[in-house]
Amino acid sequence: MRVLGGPGRNRTTDTRIFNPLLYQLSYQAKEQNYSRPERNCKELWKLFIPPGRGVGAGRGAAMPARSILPGYKGYNGRMNSPSSPSMRRFIQSDICIVGNGAIAKTAALGFAQAGQSVTLLCPSTAPAPSAAAASAPAELGWDVRVFALNHTAFHLLSALKVWGALDAARVAPVDAMLVNGDGAQAGALGFDAYGAHTGTLAWIVEDRNLNQALDAALRFAQNVTLVQGRATGLVRDADSATVHLDDGAAIQAALVVGADGAQSWVRGQCDIGMDYRSYGQSAVVSNFHCERPHHGAAQQWFTGAEGVVALLPLPGNMVSLVWSAPEALAATLRAESATQLAARLAPFAAAKLGQLTPLQPELVRDFPLRLMRPHSMVAPRVALVGDAAHVVHPLAGHGMNLGFADVEQLVRTIVEREAQRGIGDQRVLARYARARKEDVLLMQLATDGLARLFGTDLEPLRVVRNFGLNLLDKLPMLKRRLISHALGKQG
Repeated sequence: MRVLGGPGRNRTTDTRIFNPLLYQLSYQAKEQNYSRPERNCKELWKLFIPPGRGVGAGRGAAMPARSILPGYKGYNGRMNSPSSPSMRRFIQSDICIVGNGAIAKTAALGFAQAGQSVTLLCPSTAPAPSAAAASAPAELGWDVRVFALNHTAFHLLSALKVWGALDAARVAPVDAMLVNGDGAQAGALGFDAYGAHTGTLAWIVEDRNLNQALDAALRFAQNVTLVQGRATGLVRDADSATVHLDDGAAIQAALVVGADGAQSWVRGQCDIGMDYRSYGQSAVVSNFHCERPHHGAAQQWFTGAEGVVALLPLPGNMVSLVWSAPEALAATLRAESATQLAARLAPFAAAKLGQLTPLQPELVRDFPLRLMRPHSMVAPRVALVGDAAHVVHPLAGHGMNLGFADVEQLVRTIVEREAQRGIGDQRVLARYARARKEDVLLMQLATDGLARLFGTDLEPLRVVRNFGLNLLDKLPMLKRRLISHALGKQG
């Protein structure tokens, strides 16, 4: 018979029999996350000594049976801890989101609000969202990259308590939009909030303003863990997906969400095929002060050979330029000063906005334009959102809005799944892909078709497209349906 406590003893059994409290503490210590900082001896001692009693309070005094504080590793925890620091970083969560842009951050907040634990993996070269929000200077020039957010984005950001965190003084409502054709018989198509039966058509928001509001919300999110690092591998099995980092760490989740932009690493890891076509254009962006008030109206000119010029309203008498120009012209515009760029805009803007003056500091930036159609928005244990799932021409200003609609649909699909289905269940992800297919395809066809139609400088096509603009402007029912779809109105 084995002697209890002898050489062949079972230490766990002994502990459970002779010291239940120590067994409980040892068991809980094993369950703690190894990456959390441990408590020092003085803090640990407070767990066992009641308030008002010192070390010499008496051996016979009863000690309260408190559970150990989170993060402390007892003897067993120490013995079981890996020796390598990188091996200690093994993070488990319901959702792992890869990306550092507005869509990734919105997805993290959306899933967290739905009760899921979220790990947000940001590139190691980018500032962590919380640090970016904390270090943002109070007074900055106007960001040259802006978005026209529709009602879908507004409702989603409002539900996440992000819209109220935006700097309202830097947000401009769009109350009307005028689309102008080209040539001597240029057509025109106008939309306004009154005709669309809504308070406003869209809101112009700077990229920086939006991201700062999202970063501030992430600082207070309860279920979000922020991790910085470079992903090196994605391993998927029937139960989970694991993202491996370059420092040896790993993130395991039931679902990986690729929100990492047009050059998506997640999409590449899943071997999802893609149709790609460059438009041979770049979007040249800059900001200007206008001599006359814009009255909240966005204006767009299809110029044929010179691309598409859009002036979007900013607060006060300011406008933001988005010029989708052919590469040769874009290179020239990029090399010119903002003052020279303002002179080029005079034929378009002078009649209604007067003289344009560059905002200080003068900034001119450009972004390449292309059409990207991944063959699928989902893969086993993976879902794509935003530019990782689709990239469209910006002439309709809906690239970011498609991303917000992706997030809204994915979160809703996960929340409404059957109880017996997991978060990364393939049937659940297939529902998400089906729900987004029509909206994404319509926007791809519309923007690509318009870019092709108005990018051709042939006279017969010029006549047809200008006639089409004038005809559509005289069909209020059809025009209302088009604008309602573009607004993304809910309810």
